[in-house]
Amino acid sequence: MVLERVKQIAQQLTGTARPSHPLDPLTFTEIESAVSILRSAHGKLYYNAVTLFEPPKAEMVKWLTGPEDAAKPDRKADIVCIGTDGKIYDGVVNLKTSAIEKWEHTPDVQPLITMEDLQAVEHVCRVDPKVIEQCGIIGIPASEMHKVYADPWTIGYDERFGSGVRLQQALMYYRPHVDDSQYAFPLDFCPIYDATKGEIIHIDIPKVRRPISRAPPQNYHVPDIEKEGGYRTDLKPLHITQPEGVSFTVTGRTITWQNWSVHVGFNYREGLILNDISFYDRDEGRQRPIFYRLSLAEMVVPYGNPEHPHQRKHAFDLGEYGGGYMTNSLSLGCDCKGAIHYMDFDFVTRSGAASTIKNAICIHEEDAGILFKHTDFRDDSVVVTRARKLVISHVFTAANYEYLVYYIFHQDGTVQLEIKLTGILNTYAMLPDEDTKGWGTQVYPGVNAHNHQHLFCLRINPAIDGYETGNSIFQVDATPGAGEVGSAENFYGNAFYAKKTRFETQKDGFGDYDGNTSRSWDMSNESKLNKYSGKPVSYKLVSREVPKLLPKENSLVWKRAGFARHAVHVTKYPPRRPPRPPNIRRASQGIPLWQSANPSAALANTDVVLWHTFGLTHFPAPEDFPVMPAEPMSLLLRPRNFFLRNPALDVRPSFARTPTQVAAGKAGKGDVDGVSVQV
Repeated sequence: MVLERVKQIAQQLTGTARPSHPLDPLTFTEIESAVSILRSAHGKLYYNAVTLFEPPKAEMVKWLTGPEDAAKPDRKADIVCIGTDGKIYDGVVNLKTSAIEKWEHTPDVQPLITMEDLQAVEHVCRVDPKVIEQCGIIGIPASEMHKVYADPWTIGYDERFGSGVRLQQALMYYRPHVDDSQYAFPLDFCPIYDATKGEIIHIDIPKVRRPISRAPPQNYHVPDIEKEGGYRTDLKPLHITQPEGVSFTVTGRTITWQNWSVHVGFNYREGLILNDISFYDRDEGRQRPIFYRLSLAEMVVPYGNPEHPHQRKHAFDLGEYGGGYMTNSLSLGCDCKGAIHYMDFDFVTRSGAASTIKNAICIHEEDAGILFKHTDFRDDSVVVTRARKLVISHVFTAANYEYLVYYIFHQDGTVQLEIKLTGILNTYAMLPDEDTKGWGTQVYPGVNAHNHQHLFCLRINPAIDGYETGNSIFQVDATPGAGEVGSAENFYGNAFYAKKTRFETQKDGFGDYDGNTSRSWDMSNESKLNKYSGKPVSYKLVSREVPKLLPKENSLVWKRAGFARHAVHVTKYPPRRPPRPPNIRRASQGIPLWQSANPSAALANTDVVLWHTFGLTHFPAPEDFPVMPAEPMSLLLRPRNFFLRNPALDVRPSFARTPTQVAAGKAGKGDVDGVSVQV
């Protein structure tokens, strides 16, 4: 069935220039075509984004469920442009008809900051007289301005400048030598850059000045480590080989592996987008849909120092910079190891030219330890099966931090999202032995690393066992049974059960994590019951790294990061454009607005989206500097009452021996990496 599905998709091709799947990212040629159409109609523009305008879901479902009968949705480009006068425009271009279907001015919003926008700020800072003056005050002569660096961040909101100006705040640093890490030499002032004017319009200067640190550099590059004694010498080579090739198949951008089928999309903002995720159930003899769409919709990094201007430090790394735009070009043996399949990503530059990030997505297999095992203590009969996992990943760099995003598919029908944080702490200048007031930690002389959080929002659009019926979301809590010890219904007091509470309307469509009840959330198709358990077929969100948003209610971060107010929000399937709350310099226009706009909207047995916010709270320490060891966080999407039995029983054991074989003195049999073994 999986191969048949791939063939169906392949048959939709109308030519090699056309993508094979309606949700494929725009190609290099398609981007150039969209830009050409807009230039003809509107002249010179600065291009912020040219990405796939995702077809309406109703059209997509028709095509997904019957590609041989349904018309393929038209390819359209979703456009964000900036006029020469600084005005922001949203547009949609139909690439099939060459028609501009939408073109409108969108005031009071700011699209994300591109890499080109960021690079411009540093050059302006180095020649600005006001910046040069401030550098001189803290000990950097004008002759060393080439050693001054800037990490531009969006300003978020500052009441002094209003909401109609495209601004960046420049976090300033100094590098004694080009190979030194500038984060060991933070500067104490913050220029404000007007992107439309291309100039510094203001500088925030602290009341207490902090001269440039004169501590020796704290570095992580190879020559510096070699000077300090070199590297460990007791690691032997570890080789990962697949001499017969990989076990997955890639057709266009659709991957089939171990009963899984998944389409791999990508855009400038969210980065990886997984669509049309299904699993072939051998017991039922059919491909069963699970998720229509998975992606990281947004993330926010609020910092915990209340002193001005640090309240502005709450980066929305996807909405304000773009997880796709910041994606690394991955390298074999470094970012990925083994037999790798890569996918590229095409995007637009500010001038309207198409460009490519090579090897933006890495796809590979890894050993995953034991899949299942049991040894009978009576007779030493045993079955043990090793697991394999498929990893689809990308890595993006947001100024100082690296985010490593891994979608992991397991043979038992589980989907795992793992994110690792590495890179370098955002730092601020401090005086010798200055009191950080608990808002930060001195990680090196003169280096204050502020407390902060990393909160990610996962967008889950379930399609549990089919598109013909909707889904319901349940909050599930491990709950003690009713009745006291000695009562008739719970005489021994040991009863407990899974208490399920269904989200009914958007007004109440939110919930928080509770570790005391091992809280999880079920995405269920209530119209289909498991034949054995009698319960709805479901997938369960299991996530335990769910810190509360620490900035208080009605704070600036709370207003802008509406998605982070609760661990989960449930909404009707939203407008086609992904939410863009951080681009609006006022209260969040994303999930809270959707819910409040239609609070009575029913959420049961309909097309819903589960938005899940997870992450970590980071109190920095010297061990995190000068470069941070990768810190992982993870969540699971697990089948519950979806299958009739363990769906991985058909994975050949690494070793198995039955009681009968033991009694007869016969050797057991197994399979290790495709090689038969007997013991």
